[in-house]
Amino acid sequence: MKVILIADVKGTGKKGDVVEVADGYGRNFLIKKGLAKAATASNVHEAAQKKAAQEFHKAEEVKALKALAAELNGKSVSVKIKTGENGKVFGSVTAAHVAAALADAGYDIDKKKIKMDNVKTLGSFPAEIRLMEGVITKINFVVEPQ
Repeated sequence: MKVILIADVKGTGKKGDVVEVADGYGRNFLIKKGLAKAATASNVHEAAQKKAAQEFHKAEEVKALKALAAELNGKSVSVKIKTGENGKVFGSVTAAHVAAALADAGYDIDKKKIKMDNVKTLGSFPAEIRLMEGVITKINFVVEPQ
């Protein structure tokens, strides 16, 4: 019996896959639990259309992220932090500080995507932004007194 999986089923397949299963397993478990539907010609065609649409949207997202990475590559942003009279920094500069500076520059980057060393002094430092797997860009941030 051929079925189209509506959800991921361990040992059987991923959502949207058309798989061949035993008749009893398909009718009595997968279809009854709502994990699959029968693979009729119209259902197979609909599943193929959905899969093609998902691939197109994923490709568009990757294209947009690569454009953002190219735009950000080599950019420099300024991070303001409290300092003492002799220029000593109170605390350390975190990815949240860099994300806020990027937001001020018009880029909405999640702080979890920013990888950087621990910074506790004034100066210029590199940071790496991992937008997604395979799309990585490098920026510089300048730590300045507030």
